[in-house]
Amino acid sequence: MSRKNTIKKRPIICDVQYDSQLVSMLINRILKKGKKSLATKICYQAMQTVQEKTDTAALDVLQRSISNLTPTVEVKSKRVGGSTYQVPHEVTEIRGQTLALCWLIQSANTRSERGMVLRLANEIIDASNETGSAFRKREETHRIAAANKAFAHYRF
Repeated sequence: MSRKNTIKKRPIICDVQYDSQLVSMLINRILKKGKKSLATKICYQAMQTVQEKTDTAALDVLQRSISNLTPTVEVKSKRVGGSTYQVPHEVTEIRGQTLALCWLIQSANTRSERGMVLRLANEIIDASNETGSAFRKREETHRIAAANKAFAHYRF
């Protein structure tokens, strides 16, 4: 990386079916080994399943679940002297959305249902209802940040 220039943020292209950047980001997080068509199929089928189960627009449920999962504070390690402190930092909107999507996919992968479509759909529904393992991950992150609030003066 060059030291002189800052990296320009690339615009996120909206997906075809829902015309949403959020769905496009979700597809890119599901992506494994370059198989984008498979990731797109999984995402769209999961959204269709969400719509059938909740009787509301799938995009609204996804947006509500991502807003429920987005953290406001996270901790970063800072080495001061001989010891390492967990220093709480505020999370930017983009970073928070990225963390929420990552937690959503990780939690869906650890579920016991058969097939990624069903796992992802159920995790999205659980996150919109403020339950599920992804929501617990957010609460745990907030709890750790609150416990380490005393080290906030070490912010860098």
